[in-house]
Amino acid sequence: MLMRTIRFYYSGLILFLCEFAYCSQAIMDDRNFSVHTLSSVAGPVLIALADEKLKATLPTHDWEDARTKFAHLEAFGRTVAGIAPWLELGPDNSTEGNLRAHFIELTVKSLAHATDPKSPDFMNFNHGRQPLVDAAFLAIGLIRAPNHLWGRLDAQERKNVVVALKSTRALKPHENNWLLFSASIEAALWKFTGECELKSIQIAIERLQSWYLGDGNYGDGPEFHGDYYNSFVIHPMLLEVVKICADQNHPLGDLYPNILARAQRYAVLQERMISPEGTFPVIGRSSAYRFGALQLLVNMALLHELPHEIKPAAVRAAVTAVINRMIKAPETFSKEGWLQVGAVGHQPSIREDYISTGSLYLCLCGLLHLGLPADDPFWTMPTEPWTQKKIWSGSDVPADHAFKENKKRIKGEHTQLPGGGLQGKDIQKGPPTTKDLELGGVDPPSTTKDSWGGWVQIFFMRGINFFFRE
Repeated sequence: MLMRTIRFYYSGLILFLCEFAYCSQAIMDDRNFSVHTLSSVAGPVLIALADEKLKATLPTHDWEDARTKFAHLEAFGRTVAGIAPWLELGPDNSTEGNLRAHFIELTVKSLAHATDPKSPDFMNFNHGRQPLVDAAFLAIGLIRAPNHLWGRLDAQERKNVVVALKSTRALKPHENNWLLFSASIEAALWKFTGECELKSIQIAIERLQSWYLGDGNYGDGPEFHGDYYNSFVIHPMLLEVVKICADQNHPLGDLYPNILARAQRYAVLQERMISPEGTFPVIGRSSAYRFGALQLLVNMALLHELPHEIKPAAVRAAVTAVINRMIKAPETFSKEGWLQVGAVGHQPSIREDYISTGSLYLCLCGLLHLGLPADDPFWTMPTEPWTQKKIWSGSDVPADHAFKENKKRIKGEHTQLPGGGLQGKDIQKGPPTTKDLELGGVDPPSTTKDSWGGWVQIFFMRGINFFFRE
């Protein structure tokens, strides 16, 4: 017990010193600022869970009593989905690389505890419908970091993860973006075990194809919703699922180029919505997910699939400006370091009934671009103004045009998709209530060791193997 307590506080000390090393620079560049943001947001979740104390320490308020049985998997699954590309870069000898090694260690331990029935932090994967959502985010995180997350688990830990993910099969999705949660879980199982329930993947892809509305936008169900769920869920998860179909040589993988083209158009729309001041319209539900609303834009950057009309350096500058305004707003964090409800600062009234403290960690999905290495042109190219900054400064900017695809190459609502169409008899029918709407568905700075900060950080990292060993 004493050793666990020492490890817990030592981990917090390491994280503080790592952040202090970054902040010691007079001006943090865009990447260092983004790493510092990731560390500040994800650190409390992973430090607590790695020491099996998340259930004991994650805040619970009166307003989220009905959500507490879901909040821990929400916080963990969404954290992993957001930081996984950065973790997948692996450790190296830089200050950032040593910090990343620490986070890999924390996340692997957290993954083991979250799926171990004997752990006090074993999570709820199949009671109520909400676990389907956050098991899917966890699955997406595993897909995004196959080497440094899945690859670092031992045989028993992998078995526990598979059992936990499979247990969500008892939860039936509604006919909206929730179909992608079941599909994402099955895609991860397919990738890591070679087996899955393909029906869930086929249904999700078939429905999303029929719900495509044009110009890069999908309906959340048959109708258009004026919110950011095309970025929170639909485009990112659909891309991952169809990519795995392609990797498995399934005919559904042939849809990837068209689905990617739609995502690229949506990325253009997202970039053009960022104002010269580094804001974007806060519209629709789930505004408390903050800069997670930009997940699709940074995902395109991560994949090196930004469309030609937007420059990587401009995207970097725009996204960094948005994150800077949001994360530095007063009372974004509690005194204990946990996120608080709000889009810009602490704004309790912006919360929907389905929001818990754990829900807020979806914002980390707005940092996927940290999965690009520090020497990628995305980070090294000189800063460029983004579209609205150019327009409102009087620069001459080419006209924007709607995206039109070749309908003959797209499988439509009334045609059979590759792999065969399905009726979806196992999908939960009926529209969700306002109370039930959670993600569309149901239930209530690269320093080096030559700087003093780098040496301090490296010195303290030496203790990690001792304090965090089995």
